[in-house]
Amino acid sequence: MAVRRVAVNIAADRLADAEAFYSGVLDMQMVLDLVWIVTFAAEGAAAPQLSITRAGGSGTSVPDLSIEVDNFEEVHRRAIAGGFPIEYGPAIEPWGVRRFYVRDPLGRLVNILTPTA
Repeated sequence: MAVRRVAVNIAADRLADAEAFYSGVLDMQMVLDLVWIVTFAAEGAAAPQLSITRAGGSGTSVPDLSIEVDNFEEVHRRAIAGGFPIEYGPAIEPWGVRRFYVRDPLGRLVNILTPTA
């Protein structure tokens, strides 16, 4: 099993201001724009990512982190076996991911996801 990507999520309404800073000042490229969430990525093989979002999507809260994994079922099974609270899903979302929210032991809401296509 491997983690493919980790993105920090910041809850905010001023997405245009975020673009002015993260693209304009830090040269990060906007790699996703779904109107309610935008994601910026640095260049490179292990490109750090940052999402600015108005909502978590599908009526959910904004998670603290989004982590893309290559073995979704195994991670879901381990989260349940470890007694970590599943707060949403698993669900297939209209923007092309399968995901669930889990609360880590530090109280952070973590969005575990994998692409559906």
